[in-house]
Amino acid sequence: MDLSIVDLSPVPDGGTATDAYANTVEAAKQAERLGYSRFWVAEHHGMADRLAGTTPEVLLGHLAAETDSIRLGSGAVLLNHYSPFKVAEVFGALDGLAPGRIDAGLGRANGSPESDAALGTDRHVENPDEDHTERIEAVVNHLYDDFPDGHTYEDLSVPRSGAEPPEPWVLGSSPSSAAIAGKLGMRYCFAGFIRPQFATHAFEQYREQFQQSGLPGSVDEPQGMVAVNAVCAETDEAAARQRAVAEATYKRMQRGIVGSRPSLEEAIDELGGVPEPTPATLDEDEWPRALSGSPETLAGLFDQLADRVGADEVMVQHVVGDHETGLRSHELLAEGVGLTGD
Repeated sequence: MDLSIVDLSPVPDGGTATDAYANTVEAAKQAERLGYSRFWVAEHHGMADRLAGTTPEVLLGHLAAETDSIRLGSGAVLLNHYSPFKVAEVFGALDGLAPGRIDAGLGRANGSPESDAALGTDRHVENPDEDHTERIEAVVNHLYDDFPDGHTYEDLSVPRSGAEPPEPWVLGSSPSSAAIAGKLGMRYCFAGFIRPQFATHAFEQYREQFQQSGLPGSVDEPQGMVAVNAVCAETDEAAARQRAVAEATYKRMQRGIVGSRPSLEEAIDELGGVPEPTPATLDEDEWPRALSGSPETLAGLFDQLADRVGADEVMVQHVVGDHETGLRSHELLAEGVGLTGD
């Protein structure tokens, strides 16, 4: 199984964005050594005191200089905030810095009304799916220099490495994003840690709607990846204890406290105890928002969930109490799945 990582650059307790970015760099270099396929960084706005991952295009440029072979990408760049041409220029420049190993993960999301207003984003688009589809098409046409003769943009160019252009992915957490990916014939990644209840339906939509589009960067047959929240430890019980942070963080989100991450002891206290271990075998309709387990347990769970939706690859996000726990989790996951690194 191919295994990848998406990193949100959480700010450690008492730390700054500088500390968060240093941790992200360390995680990317470790992922490369361990044999992970991709390392993506996220885009969140308005909570930089908690999540420093606001500008993947900047962080990816630094990661390009700190790594040699792992694919680097955005999980996701939020197209509703930006000009498609500017996004294409950014990813073209990244490709120039890391030739042939850049992924352009293209998504959309609204933040708070205040952050959207500060970004100059229209929150009330008349046809949001149509708008998103057009933006994706524009980005890839710019990236691949594929506007037809006579088009207004035919003479525009973006930076290039001479290697393969950035690999575009459509990212989302709903059946509508999956349908867009299918109709465009693009690769699709579903965020199973946001709306796990839609995972199966989203991939069904992706396959039902899939067609060869001829769009540059598209694929001949469906190619899917599922992103999950998971933490690994030596035993199922130890991993369940670490999962408490993810569970408590989600409960805080339900109360409107977004981006706040408790310590491990705070999380256990807020939950009223340590969560039960994730079962080694999930029921047919069961898709936990957060998973935990030993290397063997999580390898089996990843196989179950990937098989359920027909995904070719699993991407891991985690919400843990400290950076060292996250690094150890990635190490154990690589062992459990059988990655072959340096």
